Amino acid sequence: MIIEFVGADVEAAGKSVATLTSSWGYQPEPAPTAKPANDPDTKGVDPVAVASLVVSIPSAMLAVADIADRIHKRRRAGELIERAQQLQAQQTAVRLVREDRSVDLATLTPDQLLDLIADEPSAT
Repeated sequence: MIIEFVGADVEAAGKSVATLTSSWGYQPEPAPTAKPANDPDTKGVDPVAVASLVVSIPSAMLAVADIADRIHKRRRAGELIERAQQLQAQQTAVRLVREDRSVDLATLTPDQLLDLIADEPSAT
């Protein structure tokens, strides 16, 4: 993937994104810079297109963060269900207690468990 920075303080923006991608385990590699075209027929950057790109980035980053969070929680939910199934084999039931009912964890899928937890009203 190539990420290009255009505008004021490009260096700070590059460092910010480099810090983020490093936390994901990806080390950024600078791409060779091309000489700007001095041809009079070269078109400039459309400010409306740049503005719409800048506005769309936060929602895209939020969507990616939500997916990553769901994957992490799904793995943990799977481990919890697996442990419940192991305990069920030892004649011990593990249940998720909700306001309206309780559910046996050993019978759920990770997605069902996450959906049940998400439906629960917050304790705040």
